[in-house]
Amino acid sequence: MKLALLPSIVVVALAASIWSPPRGAQGEPMKSTFLVLYRPGPAWAPGKHIREQPPKEHGKYLLGLYERGVMKFAGPFDDDTGAAIVLEAADAAEAKAVIEADPAIKARIFTHEVHPWAPVAWEKYVKKK
Repeated sequence: MKLALLPSIVVVALAASIWSPPRGAQGEPMKSTFLVLYRPGPAWAPGKHIREQPPKEHGKYLLGLYERGVMKFAGPFDDDTGAAIVLEAADAAEAKAVIEADPAIKARIFTHEVHPWAPVAWEKYVKKK
């Protein structure tokens, strides 16, 4: 059964300073990046693709996160082994709260892992010709 290989969603995060969070150009606190992995939970519907899993409110919830600028990227893996989400949040507690409010997490369709993530800006290392 593919159950163990199905949905993983991921969220990504950069660590914010504990004492004085860095401020952006407009004076707002800088956000950290988190990578979130979703995996099939106890209420996963066996034999159904990730896009066929209930509840449909999961997609609406993710769209709302994107519209608010909280979620930067999300989607299932092409090999049907899970999914990943990249989030920006003030800290790990906020990132976890965002994911735990997901209707699919509440319904136990998915389990999740939240990881702070420090993506590398590789473009700054590329030599210009």
